[in-house]
Parts: sequence; C-alpha cells; structure tokens
Amino acid sequence: FSFSPLQYTRVWIPDPDEVWKSAEIIKDYKEGDKSLQLKLEDETLYEYPLDLQGHELPFLRNPDILVGQNDLTALSYLHEPAVLHNLKVRFLESNHIYTYCGIVLVAINPYEPLPIYEQDVIYAYSGQNMGDMDPHIFAVAEEAYKQMARDEKNQSIIVSGESGAGKTVSAKYAMRFFATVGGSASDTNIEAKVLASSPIMEAIGNAKTTRNDNSSRFGKYIQIGFDKKYHIIGANMRTYLLEKSRVVFQAEDERNYHIFYQLCASSSLPEFKDLGLTCAEDFFYTSQGGDTSIDGVDDAADFEKTRHAFTLLGVKESHQMTIFRIIAAILHLGNLEIQGERDGEACSVSSEDEHLSSFCSLLGVEHSQMQHWLCHRKLVTTAETLVKSMSLHQVENARNALAKHIYAQLFTWIVQHINVALHSTVRQHSFIGVLDIYGFETFEVNSFEQFCINYANEKLQQQFNSHVFKLEQEEYMKEEISWTLIEFYDNQPCIDLIEAKLGILDLLDEECKVPKGTDQNWAQKLYDRHGASQHFQKPRMSNTSFIILHFADKVEYQSEGFLEKNRDTVYEEQINILKNSKYQMVADLFQEEEAAPAVPVRKGAPRINVRSATPPFKAANKEHRKTVGHQFRNSLRLLMETLNATTPHYVRCIKPNDEKLPFKFDPKRAVQQLRACGVLETIRISAAAFPSRWSYPDFFNRYRVLMNKRDLSKNDKKQICQTLLKDLIKDPDKFQFGRTKIFFRAGQVAYLEKLRADKFRAATIMIQKTVRGWLQRAKYQRLRRAALALQRFARGHLARRLFENLRRTRAAIILQKQYRMVRMRRAFLRVRNATLTIQAFARGMFVRRIYHQMLTEHKAAVLQKHVRGWLARLRLRRARARSAQHLKKLNIGMENKVVQLQRKVDEQNKENKLLNEQLSMLTSAHSSEVEKLKKELQQYQQSQRGDGKQLLSLQEEMEQLRMELERAHGEREVMEDSHGKERDLLRKRISDLEEENALLKREKEELNNSILCQSEDEFAQNTVEENTQMKKELEEERSRYQNLVKEYASLEQRYDNLRDEITIMKVMKNPSNQSSLESDSNNPSICTSEVGDTEDVIQQVEEIGMEKAAMDMTLFLKLQKRVRELELERKKLQAQLEKKEQESKKSQVVETKAEVASEHEDFAYNSLKRQELESENKKLKNELNELRKAIADHATQNNSCSDVQDSYNLLLNQLKSANEELEVRKEEVLILRSQIMKAAQQKETGKDMESISHNASWPNSDQYVDREDAIEAYQGMCETNWLLEAQLQEQKREHEEEVEALRNEMDLMQEELEKQQQAFLQSLQLSPEAKVDFGLQQEITRLTNENLDLKELLEKLEKNEKKLKKQLKIYRKKVQDFEAFQAMVPEEWRSREGNMQMAVQRKEKDFQGMLEYCKEDEPRLIRNLITDLKPQAVSATVPCLPAYILYMCIRHADYINDDQKLNSLLTSTINGLKKVLKKHHNDFEMTSFWLANTCRLLHCLKQYSGEECFMTQNTAKQNEHCLQNFDLVEYRHAFSQLSIQIYQQLINVAETILHPMIVSAVLEDESIPGLSSVKPLGYRKYSSNSAEGDNNSYTLDEMIHQLNTFHSIMCDQGLDPEIIQQVFKQLFYMINAVTLNNLLLRKDVCSWNTGMQLRFNISQLEEWLRGKNLQQSGAAKTLEPLIQAAQLLQLKKKTSEDANAICSLCTSLMTQQIVKILNLYTPVNEFEERVTVTFIRNIQKLLQERNDPPQLLLDFKHVFPVQFPYNPSAITLDSIHLPASLKLDFLNKV
Repeated sequence: FSFSPLQYTRVWIPDPDEVWKSAEIIKDYKEGDKSLQLKLEDETLYEYPLDLQGHELPFLRNPDILVGQNDLTALSYLHEPAVLHNLKVRFLESNHIYTYCGIVLVAINPYEPLPIYEQDVIYAYSGQNMGDMDPHIFAVAEEAYKQMARDEKNQSIIVSGESGAGKTVSAKYAMRFFATVGGSASDTNIEAKVLASSPIMEAIGNAKTTRNDNSSRFGKYIQIGFDKKYHIIGANMRTYLLEKSRVVFQAEDERNYHIFYQLCASSSLPEFKDLGLTCAEDFFYTSQGGDTSIDGVDDAADFEKTRHAFTLLGVKESHQMTIFRIIAAILHLGNLEIQGERDGEACSVSSEDEHLSSFCSLLGVEHSQMQHWLCHRKLVTTAETLVKSMSLHQVENARNALAKHIYAQLFTWIVQHINVALHSTVRQHSFIGVLDIYGFETFEVNSFEQFCINYANEKLQQQFNSHVFKLEQEEYMKEEISWTLIEFYDNQPCIDLIEAKLGILDLLDEECKVPKGTDQNWAQKLYDRHGASQHFQKPRMSNTSFIILHFADKVEYQSEGFLEKNRDTVYEEQINILKNSKYQMVADLFQEEEAAPAVPVRKGAPRINVRSATPPFKAANKEHRKTVGHQFRNSLRLLMETLNATTPHYVRCIKPNDEKLPFKFDPKRAVQQLRACGVLETIRISAAAFPSRWSYPDFFNRYRVLMNKRDLSKNDKKQICQTLLKDLIKDPDKFQFGRTKIFFRAGQVAYLEKLRADKFRAATIMIQKTVRGWLQRAKYQRLRRAALALQRFARGHLARRLFENLRRTRAAIILQKQYRMVRMRRAFLRVRNATLTIQAFARGMFVRRIYHQMLTEHKAAVLQKHVRGWLARLRLRRARARSAQHLKKLNIGMENKVVQLQRKVDEQNKENKLLNEQLSMLTSAHSSEVEKLKKELQQYQQSQRGDGKQLLSLQEEMEQLRMELERAHGEREVMEDSHGKERDLLRKRISDLEEENALLKREKEELNNSILCQSEDEFAQNTVEENTQMKKELEEERSRYQNLVKEYASLEQRYDNLRDEITIMKVMKNPSNQSSLESDSNNPSICTSEVGDTEDVIQQVEEIGMEKAAMDMTLFLKLQKRVRELELERKKLQAQLEKKEQESKKSQVVETKAEVASEHEDFAYNSLKRQELESENKKLKNELNELRKAIADHATQNNSCSDVQDSYNLLLNQLKSANEELEVRKEEVLILRSQIMKAAQQKETGKDMESISHNASWPNSDQYVDREDAIEAYQGMCETNWLLEAQLQEQKREHEEEVEALRNEMDLMQEELEKQQQAFLQSLQLSPEAKVDFGLQQEITRLTNENLDLKELLEKLEKNEKKLKKQLKIYRKKVQDFEAFQAMVPEEWRSREGNMQMAVQRKEKDFQGMLEYCKEDEPRLIRNLITDLKPQAVSATVPCLPAYILYMCIRHADYINDDQKLNSLLTSTINGLKKVLKKHHNDFEMTSFWLANTCRLLHCLKQYSGEECFMTQNTAKQNEHCLQNFDLVEYRHAFSQLSIQIYQQLINVAETILHPMIVSAVLEDESIPGLSSVKPLGYRKYSSNSAEGDNNSYTLDEMIHQLNTFHSIMCDQGLDPEIIQQVFKQLFYMINAVTLNNLLLRKDVCSWNTGMQLRFNISQLEEWLRGKNLQQSGAAKTLEPLIQAAQLLQLKKKTSEDANAICSLCTSLMTQQIVKILNLYTPVNEFEERVTVTFIRNIQKLLQERNDPPQLLLDFKHVFPVQFPYNPSAITLDSIHLPASLKLDFLNKV
C-alpha cells in the first residue's frame, strides 16, 4: 500500500482470536513512524507496530454502505479481512448463507433447515439472471441451464468443501432444480428417478463422521442429459475413491455407512427374518464408533425411502433382497470368532460358528471351503503349489479385505444399475454435470485417502485458476481495454510432484510391485528423489512421514499403510468361492470386467465413457496390474477432460464451526477453508486488476451529484462519466473506460463514495444552516410578537386600573346619593302608609256593608244559576249523550247517524206537539178569558162603565199573560239555539268524514302507485286492471256518498221547515191561523210500504213536500241498509289495500328500471293491439258489407235455395279460415310492431346488441331482414311467452279473488248471526212491552231489507229482460237477412267461392329449434364446428354460437329417441374439444373461446334438462325446447370437468404470457421518474447477464395493456362475468406472488425508494380493476401482502413503537417474510441507517404468537377453486341463424 493513513481512517489489524479486528486511526501517520495509534471498537487504545522494511500498512476497511454485499468482488477494498467480515455480517446478522465471489458461490452451512428450497423458490429463480436475485444454489443451477440452452455447450457445477460443509445437500438441491425446471417431456418420469438416486447413494456412500452426520465418503459426478428442447432424458453417474476402510473400521463417534444401520433398524420386518440380524450394537463392523444412532435421524424411515428409491429406479424385488443379504453377510463376516493356534502362527474358525453359517447361507457359498480358505492361502511357484496357514493378524486382515471388496463390488453394481435405470435411448443433445467431491483435508494423521483427496483438489484448483483468469481476460477483451498479464499462483509443480514420471504415485506403484516392499523403503525413496523439490519436505522428527506444500496449506502424511491401501489385495481363493455362489447376482459381482453389465453406448453420445471410477475386481493374477493410485489418477484425468470440455460453475461450501451449532461463525475455521477452497485466490486475482465495474447508466445515476449543471445538460451519459472521472481521479491508471462499463482499481469506488458522501454532507450542512437560520428568525419573530403583546397588555392593565379608580369614585357618589334618597323616602313612606292604613280601615267598613248586601243578592243569583244550570246540564247531558252516541257510531256507518237524526226529529215533533197543545190550551184559555172580559166589559159599559179598580186588575192580568207569552218565546229561542248547535255539530262531523274519505282516497291512490311501481312483470297488467276496477268502485262510492250528503241536506231542509212551522204556530194568535196549522199537521204521511232507491225517495219528497215526509219509514230503512253496505264496502276496500300492501312487499326485489321498461312494453303492446283490432274490425265490417251487397246484386239471377245454402256454408268456412289466418298474422304483426317500438327506445337510450348477426333472418322466411328486425322478432317471441304466462297468472289471481269473496261472505254471515244473537240477548233483558216493540222493530227492519233486496233483484231481472229482448230483435233481423241472402245468391258465385277456397294457403310450420344431420356427417360436423373453427369466423354472430348449434343437434337426437347418436355426438364433442385445446395449448384466444362455448353448452344442458331448479327463468317457448327422453347428468358432469380443465389451461396460458412481465413491470419499472434512479452498488455479472436482458424489460403500461387484451377477448367471446372475475383474481394473485417472491430474494430492491415506487404501481393496478368493474372479484384483496411489503419498506425501523406498528400493519405477511424483508433492507446512502439485529429480534418476539408456517415464498402456481354459476340464456333456439361461413349446409332445420 502506498498511502498515508489519516486520522479517523478505519483499518483491519491481525488478531489471534478473531483473525482480524477493526480499529480506527486516532493520529495521522507520518513517514518514518514506527507505529500507528489506533482505537479499537471497545474504545481501548492500541499501538500497532509497523514493518518499516516491508512497507506493510494495515488493510483499509470498506465504507459501511458496502458491507453486506451479495458479491464479494463488489467491495472496494478486496482482501482477506474484508471478505471475512462481509461473510460474517451476512451470515450472522442477515442469516444469508449464500454469497457470490465472482463466479464462485460461497455456501455456509447453517446447521438448521431453512425455508429457501421449496418449489416456489425454484420457480422464482427460473429464468432470472444470476446477479438479479440474491445468491442461491438455484441461481447457479439456473445460470448453467441458461448457458447450456443459449450457447449449446455442456455445463458443470463443481461443489467442493470439507466434510460437513454441505456439499451433498448443495448438489442434491442443484439436481432438484434441474429436475423441476427441465422436467421430462414424456411420461418416463426421469426427473423423479434422478432425484431417487440421491437416497440410495446416501445410504450406501454416506456415513456419520466427527464433522458431519451425513458425510459423503466418495466422490461422484452426475451427468444429467437433455434433449434439443432441454428436457431431461436421462443421467449417469461416476464415482471416485470410495472409502472402503470405513466398512471394517470407524473412529470414535463415527459410524459405518448408513445402509448397515438402516437394515438393522428394519430387521424385525417379516421379509428380513432370514437375515439373522439384530440391533447394530451386536455387530463388530457397526459398533466400533460407540453410539450407533444419530439425533433426529430415523434409520427405519430412511430405509423405507431407500427401498422406495430402488423400486422407482426399476431394481427388482429379488435383487433388492439379494443386496440386503449381501450387506447382512458383511455384518456376519465381521463377527466371526477366529481362534489362534501355535502362538498365533496359525488359526481356525469353528465350524459351528453361527455367523459363519449365516454368512455362507446368505451368500450361497460352501460352508467348509469358506471356513478353510479364511485361514489359509495358496502359494504358487514354478514347481509346485503350496497351501499355507495364515497368522491371526493375517486372517483378520484377509477377512477385512474380503468385506471391503464385497462392499466395493456391491457399490459398483448399484451404481451401474442406477446408470442403466437413468439411461435413455433418446439422443442426448447436451448435459449438465454436478460434481460432488471432497474438499481439501488436513488432519493430525493423514494417510493415503487424504493424499488422493488433496491431489484431486490440486487438479481442480488448477482448472479453477485458469478458468477465472480466462474469464477476466475475456471480460477485458470484450470491453476493449488495455490489460497486462496477471500473476497468480500456479500449482503445476505440485501436481508434477505427485503424478509426473517418477513422482510420488509412480514410486508408490513401483514399491508395490517389489515382493518385499515396505512403507519405510518407499518413504526413503521419496526423500532421495524429491528432497530438493520446493513442494516436498522431510519432517525433522520422522523417517516415515513426508510433507507436501499444497496450494492451500502444507500437509504431513504418514506413510504407514500406503502400500497396503494402494495394492488393495484380496486372495483369489476367497473370490473363486464367491464366484461359485448359488445366487447368480452374487456370482456376477465377482466376474471378469468384460462380463460385467455395461451401459449400451448410443450413437452420437459424448466421447467420454460412462463407467465407475473403481473397476470391478479381477482374478488374483490380473488384479494387480492397476493399483488404486493408478486407477484414481486415470479417473481424475478423465474427470478433468470432462470439466475442461464444459463450462464450469463453482460452489464452495464452508463449515462455520466444528460444533455443528446453527448460525455460529468461527473466523479461524472460516479463513482456513476460504484459503483452502480458492476463494481468496479469486479475490486476489480480481483485486490485481480492476475489481470494481460499473455500467455507464448506473455510474451516472449513482454519482450525478458530483457533476455540474453544464455536464448534466449533455445527452451523452458516457461522455459525462468520462469527464467526471478525469476531473475527480487524476491518475489515469486507476480506471479504464470500456465499451459498456467503467473499470476501477481497488479503493477507487471507496474514494468516489467518500466524495459523494462529502457532497451530501455539504448539502446537508447547507440545508441545516438554512433551516436553523429560519428557525432562529422564526424564534426572534415570536419573541418580538411576545414583547409587543406584553407591552400592549401592560398598558391596557394600567388604563384599566385608572378606569377602575374613576368608576369607583363615581360609584361612591352615586351610593351616597341613593342612600340619602332612600332614607328620605323611607320617612315619607312611613307617613304615607299610616295615612293609607287609616283610610283603608274606614273605607273597608263602608265597603263591607255594601258587600254584605251584594253577597245576599249574589246568593240569590247563585241559587237561580244552579237551578238553571241544573236544567241546562240536564238538557246538555241528553244532547251530549246523543252526540256521543252519534260520534261513537259515526265511524262504523251512516246508520246510527240517520237514526239519531230521526230520533231527534221525533223528539222535536213530540215537543212541538206538546208546545202546540200548550199553546192551543193557552190560546183557547186566553181567547175565552178575553171574550169573558169583553162580555163583562160590555156589561159594565152597558151598566155604568164599571169601576176603575176593576179595570186596573184586568190590565194586570193582561200583563201577566204577556209575561208568560214572552217566557214561552224565550224557551222557544233556547230550543232553537240548541237545534242550531246540533246542526253545526252534524255539519262539522260530515266535513270530517269527507276529509277522512278524501285522505283514504289519497292513501289508496298512493298505495296503488307504489304497488304499480313495485309489482313484478307478470302481475303488472293485472294490477292495472285491478286499479282501474278499484277506481270505478271508488267513483261509485263517491256517487253514493254524494247521494247521502244530498239526503242529509234534504233532512236538514225538512228540519228547517218544521222549525219554521213551529215558529208560525207560536206566533199566530188568532183561531184561524191555529186551525189552519192544525189542519196542515194532520195530513197523511207517505206510505211506509212504498220502496225505492234514494233518488226516487228524494224526488217523491220534493213532489209531495218535505213537511209531509217527516215520518217516512221507508227512507229510514233505505238509509240504514245503505249505511251497512257502505260499511261492508269499506271493510272490503281495506282488505284489498292490505292485500296490495303484501303484494307490494313481495315485489320489492324487482328493479325499477325493469318495471318501467315492462310498463312501457305493455303500454306499447296494448296500444298497438287496440289500434290493430279497431282497424281489423272496420276492415271486416267493410268486407262483410261488400259481400252482402254483392249477394244482394245477384239475388235476382237464381232462386235455388240449396245452391245458395251450399254457397253460404262455403263462404262461412272460407271466412272462418281467413279469420284464423288473420288472427295469426295479426299477432305476429303486433309482436313485431311492439318490438320495433322497443328497439327504437333502446336506440334512444344507447343500448346496442352487437352479438346479433348482421345477416339474421326469420326462421320461417328466406328473405333477408336486417339485424334490428331479427332482434325484434326474437324479443317478440319472448313477449308472447310472457303474455301467456301473464294470462295464467291472471286466472290464478281470479281464482284467489273468488275464494276471498266466499270467505268475505262467510264473515258477513257470521257477523249477521252474531248481531241476531246479540239482539236476542238484548230482547231477553227488556220488559214485555219493550220486547213487543223491539220485536216489531226488528221484524219490520228484516222485512224491509228483504223487500229492498227483492226490489233490486227485480230491477236487475227487468234490465236483463230488456237486454234479451233487444238481442232477440237483432237475431230475428239476422235470420230475416239470412233468408233473403239464400234467395239472392247465384250459381256463379258458388263457383267463384270454390276457386277462392283453393287460393287459401295453409299456415307454415314453425322452426322448432332442432338441427338434423346424418350419422355419416358427424365427423364433418365436429371438424367444421370444433376442430377447424376459428374464433374470428363467428365473431360477428351470437356469442357461443357453436354451443347453441351443438345443443340443437343434441335436442334432435333426443327428439327422435336415438341414444346411440346422442352418445356418439357427445363423446365426439368432448374428444374434439380436447384435441383442439391440445393443439392450441398456448393460444389464449382459442382457449377462452372454447371455455365460453363449453360453459354455454353446459348451461344449455341444464337450462333445457327439464329440472325445475333450472327452469325458473325460462320462458314458455324455452320450456318447449327441453329434452324429453334422456337424462344427461353424467355428460353434464363430464362437461363440467372439461370446463375446469379448460379454465386451468386458460390460467396457464395467461400466466405464461404475464410471468415475464411482472417483475420488470411492477417491481423495476420507474413509473415515477427519478425515484428509483439511485440504486445500491451493482454486481459483477460474469455470464449470461448481458445487454439482452434489457430487451426483455416491460413497463407497467405494457402489462396493463396485456390485461386489457385478456379482458376484451373474454368479454367479446361471451364468457360469463363470474368466470372473468375469477380469472383476474387468479392473475392478480400470481402478480402478487411473483412480485413478492422476487422482492424476498433480491437485496437490491429492498429500499425505501422501491417501496414508494411499488406502492404507486399497485395503485395503478387497483385503478385498472375499478375501471373494469372488477373490484368485487377479490383481485384487489390478493394484492394485500404486496401492499404491506411496500409499506414495510417505507416505515421507520428503529424504536419499539415502530416494531409494534409493523406487527399491527403487516397482518397478511408471514413472520418469515417480514424478517426476510428487514434483513434484506438496504440503505441507498450512508445517511440512512441499517436495520439493527436487535430490532429484527424484537420483531420476531412480537410475532411469535402468530404461529405462522415456516414458509418464505408464496406458491404462485396455486390455483383458486373455480366455480361455474348457472347462467341461463335468454335466446330461444328457433331464433338462431346458421352463417354460411360455417359450411354447415348439411344440417336441416326441424
């Protein structure tokens, strides 16, 4: 480093515990300083010494904004501490186990399952670029798959790492990705077989070690083959260096291979009883490591998975049992008891050893030979063959060697059969290889296995280095920048040390060939040969070990066991015994290599052979030609050739700690592995040149703040970036300009970030300065305003104090004045009061005297008042009683009212009679007295004129008489006043009744209007008729009421006349007047037996005179009956009103618009019908007159009666037929005209039916009619059906009214009976005389009623008689005319009528809505109507026309009762639909078209099935089209299932079209310009992430345009609205799921800016839903998780209140998703704080109660269950026209 560290610079310093520790320089460094003054993170001071000679300064630390990057090469400072810190931050704080390091994926084992490998994650990474998503093993697999398809070059994924790092799991997930994305195109299910090989290989090749519970003890390379369409067609596997020694030996806390323990755990199964197995602790080969179980692992369950995998791969059950027998035999072999003899020089195995017997029986070999050759060996010399006993040690080694060899051969056989099962005969176009191989290993004791492993890693590292260097070179050449060769570590000398001629492996093989060769001799040869090599060392304290300096570290190997392991010796005699096994499979395991089963080599296959790296065992005299080392070197050479022929992708697995604890990071172990796996070497190569790379647009957007306005005004961004860099970085060697990118050396990006931060800091300071100044000015203004306010209030306070003083002074003066005034006034008042008191007492005395006198008079007046009041109250009570009774019964009817009036008249008559009698008596007395006085006077005058005193007495008597007369006049005036009041009361009551009647009338009219508005269509006409009838009745009621009023006026006039008569009688004083009055009052009254209606009575009264009809009983009874009738009619009207109210409540569900339309239609139809009938009536009259006139003209020519009779009959028949034809045509014309009027109304309102063909025609006519006439004809048929249904409803209503009338009659009879019973009870309580009167009155009333009824009946009969007489006269006239007609008809007229009869045409037969076809034309029908039909061909016709045509054909088959034809047609239809859908499986329009037609056909099958539940909305005409003979429930179910399949295909097609648009349109599209322009630092994209990705970007407008296209297609094709809503709900769910999944897997979009942009884009989608009226579909609700994710990105993330707000807001997000987004949240600049780990832990605690499933991503392939609601059609089948373009001329209309 050539820089001078300044103060506050952060650096990395070495640390023995944490490897590297962060510190900050607190003092500027000066040249020559021997140390740096540092401050550690714990605030402690530290003096770091410097190496002045080496000029080594500490590593610089990256800015915080660069920490946590997805790609390590994106760091500005690339070195070991930066890499280690970045990995640690991502692993511990964000829980990210994957990180890119250029082309290498670094995977850290989390030691706990994570929800990031589900199927949804695979689909999320499929099709994405490697740098666009978060690092993942699926991203590497997708990159390999994409490069294979694009470059047509084979790919390889190299997964390496030490034991326990997760290599096997990573390789397994990579294969799962290929199996899911590249699924087989056929039904071979090859991808499942590829995945099934994993549990088998794990069972036989994996074991528990101290570092890993599932460690792979072999290397494997799996090639997955693809065809030209890149579907998996097969796979094959190569294995490398199986650890055979584990079969016979395990270290402490380790296990043998899993298959042994799985078999022991399942030994209790019945099929394994013969194996003789028990628990694993009972066998030597499985119990050496101690504990035989693994925590969290169920060996029995894993064994079931292994057996299932064997079955899936096609391994026979017998072969499986043989495999398990061999494995059990190995266990029994390990438990043999070997007995030593002759001090261990010889040994033997007991023949009764049960394990030996089990071993021999399981393998099918001879017991005695195996017992013998286990302890002996054969020595072959040139002269003889010897059999020699082996020592105990030799026998144990031989037994172990045999066990290892058997297992190795079984392992090879299983691998070969897996390859056979995965082999495909289809030509392989390309392949992807997955290499799962051991990483660099170094232990305390390293042997032959570690030597081979490290040798393989040396070869792989060399290939890796050359590939990385090649990529760097290609990148520089592509960008056309100048570059120099980069020096990197070359490990070729180390490889030559191992594999070159006379290298370590050659010397090992040479020593193995020496008969007496030992490990010590071989080690000595190594010292002699390679002692001077740079990569070889000899340990100081050992003569049997050697050290090799590998690229990762130097490793010391112990030579003990190298020769034995390299030879891998097995005795020939034991192998020969196994070859002779009675089990063929066991024998085949040990045959020669040429006889081993091999995978057939196909033509065009890759040049590399498919075989196991470890060849099968051979005979003893052949097997030592190739040692293990030689075989491994050859297989490694083949592997490297394969890798070099492919494009490699690297996955480096890191083990974070040795304790297997989840998310614990040990820096020492991590650095050790990073050094060993080549990650740091990649960093070093990248850092040596230009590690940081920016595209011009990204650089412009990031650092535009550093540019001036003049540069920003330019349009060339590339030129602007170049100008800026030349101004900011003076050294041109620090950067290079490429074609599309800018290349920076290490540290330059950090420098630019510092300049950017300084710019932002200066801007921040400026903003802060301005804001603070504004705050200070605002504060000053507030203080100034406060000071002014204080001054104003102070001055006001002083003024108020002065005012208060003045006010108090004035108040004191006023108080003094008032006090003095009050004192003087009180003195005056005392004198005045005294004077007044004296005056009051004096005056009171005089007043009391007067008062007593007045009191006495008052008492007399009171007595008079009470007496007169009692009399008045008595009369008033009587009047009130009568009035109360009148008012009480007035509401019931007019009867009581009339009775009261009549009684009042009777009382008045009685009073008048009494008054007349008194008056007559007084008059007679007075007249007699006057006469007497006159006589006396005359006598007195004649005698002497009398005495004066007597005259005075007479005068006094006259005065008394006058007073009495005046009193009588006063009483008469009182009576007149009372009569006047009663009359006024009656008039008021009548006016109240009139108002009440008017109110009832208005209420009735309102109810009629409401009922008319709310009634249903079928009751509209009946309601109008009922309202008309009710209006008529109301008019009749009104006329009756007016008659009653007229009668009341007559009665009132009669009362006035009587009153005048009484007045005249009282005024008259002479006898002549009295006599005349008496004579008038004695006139007879009108006869009570005369009966008539009210008008006749009134006329009679007017003729005779009101005064003579006073006691007319007929009038009284007539009014009484009329009142009862009015009461009954009122009850009836009330009941009708209640009934109408109930009907109005039932009809409230009908929409107002439909009601108004139906009323208009009815009115139009009725008016047209009336006009047509009038015109037809006139026409018929004219024709009849003309006909009669013509007959009359020819009457004189022929008098033949018989001919005339025949001619007349013929004429009548013709007239009858003509009338029938006229009625039919008239009805059609009426319907057509009504539909024309309706169509005109629809045109005015803007309604348009585009679905009716422009070439529609009448079913009964071949003439052309336009579209509007076709619409009118169709709707006319609908109206006809509606009229028929209305007539049925009318008949039903009439029947109900008849029933209601009968019930009313019963109620009336019941009421009449109750009245009679009540009258009878009342009569029992009366006196005998009253009973007689009451009985007479009741009898008279009954007889009068009967008389009135009979009178009315008689009048009706008389009217009918008159009517019949008139009709009789008319008929007589017609008969006379007929006779005259017979006499006048000529012969010629008869012949003319015969010709006219021939001219009459029959009525044409109507189209019944059925189509007939021949059975041979069925394929043609299916082809023209389904298979070859294009949606555009029927776009201008009725929607879903093919469905209607198919149903009409189905209906004809049902009509003719042909079940075979029906079944054939339906089956062919279903097959044809499946065929056309399979052919157009990617065509959205075609799929939508057939979904609409299939649903419509299903609706037709339901609508015309005859089931009542589906016929509720049918018209009468549609009910005629129902099926009659067959029940198609099963076919309906089949079409329902087919509809579901088509719907799912429609969803798949739409999702396929939309899926590529979603991420770029919703998540990346900058709908708000400039908001998302500032992005985090980009990543280095090495492979397919080129400019072509930009061409696939979509905007939100383009996606909305695509949604509009989907919506318009489905609407135009007549798809049900409910299905359209479900389609868009599904599509919006996919938009939500894909966008959210992508958001959860991308760190670069998890920022505040993206949240704002995302929320805006979602609002655009919601607005589109509202515009299409789809808000009720539930589509908007599916976007709720995405909306909450956008809000989560925008919320504050600091305090506990923020955490509570997030938890309460994000209810639709799962806990894993919330935590993931918070972990991914990336600040755009350094001023924004990161989300702390403490905050995330707090969120997790708050969300623990939710119990959400551990699912991270949404299943975007989830499909909501679809529902097809029943939607009947309003189109009748007979109105459908077949276009000629369909070529269906072979169909005949029926």
